[in-house]
Amino acid sequence: MSNNPLGRKKSILRFRPRGGLGRKGPKPIETSPGEFRERVISEQAPQNEVFESRHREEIEQAEAKAAQLVGVQEEGKELSPRRGDETTTASLGEARACDSIKEPEKPYEPVKIQEEPPKGLVEKIKMVAGSLIDKVQNLIGTRPRVHKEIIVNVQPLETRVALLEDGRLEELAIERATDERLVGSIYKGVVRNLEDSIKAAFVDIGFEKNAFLHYWDIIPANLDSSVEIVERGGPKREKPKITIKDIPRLYPVGTEIVVQVVKGPIGTKGPRVTTNLVIPGRYLVLLPNSDQCGISRKIEDPQERKRLKKIIQELNIPEGMGIIVRTAGEGKQKRYFVRDLAMLIELWRRIQEQIREKPAPSCVFHEPDLVERTVRDFLTDDIERVVVDDANAYQRMVELVSQISPRSAQKIKLYNEPEPVFDRFNITAQMERTLSRKVPLKSGGYITIDETEALVAVDVNTGSHKAGSEEESAILQVNLEAAEEICRQLRLRNIGGIIVIDFIDMKSKREQQMVFEKVKQLLKRDKARTHVLPISPLGLMELTRQRHTESFRETMFDPCPYCHGLGRIKSPITLSIEIQRKVLEILRRRQRDESDFHLKIFLHPLVLDRIRREDEKYFIELEKRYFARISFRGDNTLHVEQFKIINAITGEELAAVGFNHEVPLRIPNDTSKNQSQL
Repeated sequence: MSNNPLGRKKSILRFRPRGGLGRKGPKPIETSPGEFRERVISEQAPQNEVFESRHREEIEQAEAKAAQLVGVQEEGKELSPRRGDETTTASLGEARACDSIKEPEKPYEPVKIQEEPPKGLVEKIKMVAGSLIDKVQNLIGTRPRVHKEIIVNVQPLETRVALLEDGRLEELAIERATDERLVGSIYKGVVRNLEDSIKAAFVDIGFEKNAFLHYWDIIPANLDSSVEIVERGGPKREKPKITIKDIPRLYPVGTEIVVQVVKGPIGTKGPRVTTNLVIPGRYLVLLPNSDQCGISRKIEDPQERKRLKKIIQELNIPEGMGIIVRTAGEGKQKRYFVRDLAMLIELWRRIQEQIREKPAPSCVFHEPDLVERTVRDFLTDDIERVVVDDANAYQRMVELVSQISPRSAQKIKLYNEPEPVFDRFNITAQMERTLSRKVPLKSGGYITIDETEALVAVDVNTGSHKAGSEEESAILQVNLEAAEEICRQLRLRNIGGIIVIDFIDMKSKREQQMVFEKVKQLLKRDKARTHVLPISPLGLMELTRQRHTESFRETMFDPCPYCHGLGRIKSPITLSIEIQRKVLEILRRRQRDESDFHLKIFLHPLVLDRIRREDEKYFIELEKRYFARISFRGDNTLHVEQFKIINAITGEELAAVGFNHEVPLRIPNDTSKNQSQL
C-alpha cells in the first residue's frame, strides 16, 4: 500500500494514448511505489453503444460542471462523500482463513421441478417432439455443455431475474415497482436553459432535475465502432449539416424536443439524454432518426456477416430510418428479421402518435419492464428453459415469445412449488455472497470489494491458500481465479465507473500478461462497455465499466444511521481522550478559587466502562489539580460518540459533543452570585 502523503497532487493520465495502447514509448523510469499509486485513470466509459462518441471526454467534463452548477444553486443540500473501508493485502503465510466454496465434482444436473401435464393433443405432440430432439442432441453431441437457465421471481414490489450457468449465478437484474424506468425511455421535453460555456442544454422532461443534453448529442451521430456499417444502395437523401454553432438558433429556450434517456440520475447528477433515438427489438435495433444500417461486430463469422448484409439490403426499411442487427440475430433466417422490423415500425408509429397528442413535458415511450426485457434481451437460443413463479408473468412471457419465435415458447415453465423459486435453485445463498464485502475463492483466497465516491477498489488476497514449493505458480493460480470472480462480481453488482484491482504481485511479465488477457476475455461477455489497461509495475490493473444506473449496493442499501455510512465509529480510548481534552478546557477557563466546582459527564456506557477500567486515574489527577469534582453517568440513549458535560450545581450545559456536530462551549462566570456562594 502507498505511504505517499495525502497532500501530494495527483497527475491524471489518459486511457488511450494518441498512438494507441500498442504504441511503443520510452523505457519506463524507475519511480517509487507512492508515485505509481498516484497515477489514477479518470476517463469514463462511453455511454452509448450504437452511435460513436468522439466527443465523449468533452461531454463528460461538461456534465460534471453542470452537476456542480446545480449543486451550488440548491440551498441547504450538501452531500458528504461516502468513505469505503480500507483494503488490506495479505501474504502467502497469512493466518486469516476464508471459507472456500465447494463445487460439486460430479457433472451438474438441472434442478427438476413439477410441470403441468400437457393439455390437448397438440401440446402432447410438442412435448414428445421436444423430448426426442433433446435425446438426439445428446446422442450426436450437439447439446451445449453449459446448462443455461433463466429464473424469474415476481412479487408485487419487486421483480428479480437470474441467469444461471450450471447452477452458478452469472447475471442478476432487479427492478422494483417504485423505480422509474428512465434509461431507454423517450420523452417530449422543453428546453429550459442553454449553457454555451459547457455547450449543453437543460431539458425539462417532467422530473425535479432537468435532463442534461450536450450539443454533441443533438447533432446526428455516426454509428459506433462496435457496429460495421452496411451500405443499402440506392440514392441517399442529403440532409442539411448542423454544427454546434447552430444549436442555440435551432433550439432556443422554450423549444419542444424529443429525447431519449441514455443514463439515469446518479448522485447529484440529473439524467443524461440524446436526440439520437434507439428502439431495440429482439433481433434488430431501429434507428428512427438515422438512415444508417449495420451489424454488431460481436458476430465474428465472415460468412454469417456476409449473409446478414444481404438480408439487410433486401429488407423494406422506411426512408430515413436505419437498423442494426443484434448479436441474437446470428444464424436467424430472414423471416425473423422481417417480423421484428414490422413490430418495431409499428411501435415507432405509436410513439409518433404520442408525440403529436401529448403536451410537453411528458413520456411518449416507457422502456419495457423487466419481464419483457428478459424476453427481448436474455432469451437466446442457448437458454434451455425459463422458470417463472407468477402465472400472469408466465402468460405474458408466452405471448411475447410466441410473437417472435413460437418454438421458444415451450422453454417457459411455470413454477408452482411451495419453496421459493430462488431458494429452490440456490440463488438466494449466492446473492448473499454477492452483496458481502468479502468474496471467497475456491482456492482458499478471497477478494474484497469497496465502493467509494471516486472509484471501486478490489483487493486480491491469498487467505488460507497454501503456496507449497512453487510459490509463483500458486500466486498465478490465485490471480487467475480472482480475475474470473471479479469480472463476475462486476456484472452481478452492476458496478460502474473507475475500477482499480490490486492483484498479488507477480514477478514474471508473462504471468502478468496471462492475467491481463484473462480479464479481457472475460469482459467480452459483459453487456456494459468496458476498457481495461495492462497491469502496472505495482500489480494494479485499471479499467472502466459503463454505468447507466446506480449499483445494486446503492439501490438495495441505505447508509447506516449510526455511523452515517462511514463504516467506522470512534474507539472508546479515542472518546476518553476527547472527554479529557474537553474537561481540561473547561477547567482551565474557570477562575480558580476555593469554591466547589462539580462537573457531571453523560456518556455512552461503552466509553464509561473504558474510563472506569483504564483512565480513571487521569480524571482524578484533574480533580486534584483544579480543585473540582468530576462524576460520570452512563446513558444508553446517547450515540457512542456523544457526550454532554453539565455543571452539576447549576444544571447548566457546558458542552455537548456528538456525531458530526458540536455545541459551542459555554463557560459560566465563576464570579456570579450563585457560584461564589458554593
